Amino acid sequence: MVLNGRNSLVALVLLAIAVAGSEVEESSVLSRFQQYLKINTAQPSPRYQEAADFLVSQGKALSLEFQSIELVAGKPLVLLKWEGTNPNLPSILLYSHTDVVPSEHSKWAHHPFSAHLDSNGNIYARGSQDMKCVGMQYLEAIRRLKAERFRPLRSLYLAFSPDEEIGGHDGAEKFARSEIFQGMNVGVVLDEGLASPEDHYRVFYAERSPWWMVIKAVGSPGHGSKLYDNSAMENLLKSIEIITRFRASQFDLVKTGFKAEGDVVSVNMVFLKAGTPSPTGFVMNLQPSEAEAGFDIRLPPTADPESLERRIAEEWAPSSRNMSFSFKQKARTCDKSGKPILTKTDPSNPWWALLENAVQKAGGKIGKPEVFPAATDSRYFRERGLPAIGFSPMANTPVLLHDHNEFLHKDEYLKGIKIYESIIEAYASLDHQGRDGGSRDEL
Repeated sequence: MVLNGRNSLVALVLLAIAVAGSEVEESSVLSRFQQYLKINTAQPSPRYQEAADFLVSQGKALSLEFQSIELVAGKPLVLLKWEGTNPNLPSILLYSHTDVVPSEHSKWAHHPFSAHLDSNGNIYARGSQDMKCVGMQYLEAIRRLKAERFRPLRSLYLAFSPDEEIGGHDGAEKFARSEIFQGMNVGVVLDEGLASPEDHYRVFYAERSPWWMVIKAVGSPGHGSKLYDNSAMENLLKSIEIITRFRASQFDLVKTGFKAEGDVVSVNMVFLKAGTPSPTGFVMNLQPSEAEAGFDIRLPPTADPESLERRIAEEWAPSSRNMSFSFKQKARTCDKSGKPILTKTDPSNPWWALLENAVQKAGGKIGKPEVFPAATDSRYFRERGLPAIGFSPMANTPVLLHDHNEFLHKDEYLKGIKIYESIIEAYASLDHQGRDGGSRDEL
């Protein structure tokens, strides 16, 4: 009985030590996440160098190869590398962006760059969902794999890129076209997804292409009391009515559940500009000779861009009503051969099956593959013919990217690390024949 009592005491002590060690590890993991979140990388003046210095220090701590690349002066892209035992195989790119959108500080419960952890376990910060969480989860997953003495067969790259929130033109777009990227021999890209309010993870194989359009109406100015046809304001309002009806027809498909948000053409008016300015506001008894409206249009890969542009020219901004239109941005929906720009989700893409199995192995589950409703940097890699998968492991979480009080629960963050550990292990272990029987050319 004494022996049993001693064994029980030893077991309790060992358990207490294990629990204490686990709590210390969790605290360190969360602290590193909070450090990254506290760096103010909000547009239009992100503190990129501070973020780059932090990320390079994390790479050094993990004995990863590192470099800070400025494809555009003042906008460093941090590239970390864990070389595989067979570096001739196509590599894996774990991609994230460092910048975040601005915040209205007064409308947050906690300062958006305080990374406040409340008593419920929620970490409040701009970038907690979009997408500093993913970048740090990559690093923490690699930390665990290294501790377990895992050796990747394929080389792993981690890219932390600037300017995604303003189009990625000085970040991912230039990076994907650079000689540095060509030399990386990338076979697959993981990028950001969205949080899921349900108990499954969301995963994205394509995204809607942004068309940012300005419609302009012109007409003769007139007295504010005069009724006449084809004034600039009247013509613009007619267009807005037509566009609003089209928007409603697309939105109805989403509301009825017939289509997902990413599968329809969305149109939202983002500005309205008209009137003749005066020192006290606007001239009230003068009808203006010009009026403009801006629209954010998003096209899914299944949309017919030529048909939509005809609709714009003939219905939304016809020259017969003194209308014209121009694009501030007009992203492609198809590649050079005319095929929709997307990543395959069938057996021809072994990376997709590997991700599904790895998530399941780590205790998670993914929902039906989706089209991302907005634009991400994935498009620059898909345009080069590479498979790119959008995935941010956040289940049971409200979608709060770009919203006030953006937060992520610490437990979801920690689960995400386990998920990425499983994915990275599966991806980095895939040999050149492929565990599903695929060939090297397919990879």
